[in-house]
Amino acid sequence: MKPGHDELARLTGWGRTSPSTAHVVRTADVDAIATVVREAGESAGRGVIARGLGRSYGDPSQNAGGVVIDMTALDRIHRVDADAGVVEVDAGVSLDTLMRALLPFGLWLPVLPGTRQVTVGGAIGSDIHGKAHHVEGSFGDHVLSMDLLTADGTVRTLTPDGSEAELFWATTGGMGLTGIVLRATLHLNHVETAYFLVDTDQVGDLDELMARQSENDESYVESVSWFDAVTTGPHLGRGLLTRANHAKIEDLPKRLRRDPLRFDAPRLLTVPAVFPPGMLNRLTGRVFSELWYRKSPTRHDVVQNITQFLHPLDIVGEWNRGYGPHGFLQYQYVVPFEAEHVIRRTVETITEAGHVSALNVLKRFGDGNPAPLSFPMRGWTLCVDLPVRPGLHELCEELDELVLGAGGRHYLAKESRATPAVIRRGYPRLDEWRKIRAAVDPHGVFASDMSRRLGLT
Repeated sequence: MKPGHDELARLTGWGRTSPSTAHVVRTADVDAIATVVREAGESAGRGVIARGLGRSYGDPSQNAGGVVIDMTALDRIHRVDADAGVVEVDAGVSLDTLMRALLPFGLWLPVLPGTRQVTVGGAIGSDIHGKAHHVEGSFGDHVLSMDLLTADGTVRTLTPDGSEAELFWATTGGMGLTGIVLRATLHLNHVETAYFLVDTDQVGDLDELMARQSENDESYVESVSWFDAVTTGPHLGRGLLTRANHAKIEDLPKRLRRDPLRFDAPRLLTVPAVFPPGMLNRLTGRVFSELWYRKSPTRHDVVQNITQFLHPLDIVGEWNRGYGPHGFLQYQYVVPFEAEHVIRRTVETITEAGHVSALNVLKRFGDGNPAPLSFPMRGWTLCVDLPVRPGLHELCEELDELVLGAGGRHYLAKESRATPAVIRRGYPRLDEWRKIRAAVDPHGVFASDMSRRLGLT
């Protein structure tokens, strides 16, 4: 197999857990990729899976003993129609690259997650969401068409309402298990500037934080809360509610009006791989949480750039190394709005168990889309980062029962330790997705460490 650059490589997700070794192929030649897929189908091997920039936290883009196709070589932006607000792009293009290309035209991706270091193909496969879900939905809602390489080596063009709409929506959020997205056409928004007009409110406890976030959320295009998961007592879950709209030119100070579409995204440092286990503990977590809470007093109508508001962690390269060699687990779920008690009980359970999370996010989702495995649904989504340490598995099992008992589910792009039963309970349309996948890939050519762990293939 010599379609391009290929090698044996050890791969992990962003959480740096559960490494495995696969044969990694990197090429921009679509015919060569199709050949690899056909050969995988003809062999009795471990199948093939696509991989972008490796920002899924667990193992969906790993394939122990099999083939992984590195899509980052497929990185062309083919067409930008500024008037129509449309871009046609290869699946290996990162959202960072895409935003840099689009902003000079006054164009904006409606859905951006917490990092721009995600490929378009990965964004579709995970049906990513951002802080604007209550207004914009998830990434798949803005895909006008996609070219999908299927298990037989052919390419199908899919649309959300065409003759193969079922396969379109099974691919959206399908974690790469229906085929390999090669190219996509995306709908874009028009903006006057590259900046946000931001309102920040410092809130004293979790109940007040959730109440404040529920008020007038629809008047902001972006909305998110950080909450303190270390402090206990009356200030449990105190936090920062941060909401924003796109700034207009007249909102900017004079110095920014000269270049209102300037893409301001510095990287200040890269974290070295020198941190020992246990760097994040109750002491350091308490210090971090206190500083983070105090750094942002209540202020309104503050102009911030894309990195300041949406992607502060992109300023620091390889920030995941800060959790040490054992890595960390990101635990994210969504529960219906009527299950608000689950949010409070989650924070209480984490603190009672002595685990520490510093990077904590709370958001409100709007309605979900037709994709069977899409994560968002109408409700609250909570996300915490927990260093791997003794007792973490038991904590997560306790949280699983809390979430599933309330009708919630876990995010496939973030989870790294769930069981088939957990996913089956959380995704009631799983069998519908399996049927569509079986029709397009009857021999299970597309497979990953995650798909085997969760019984999806």
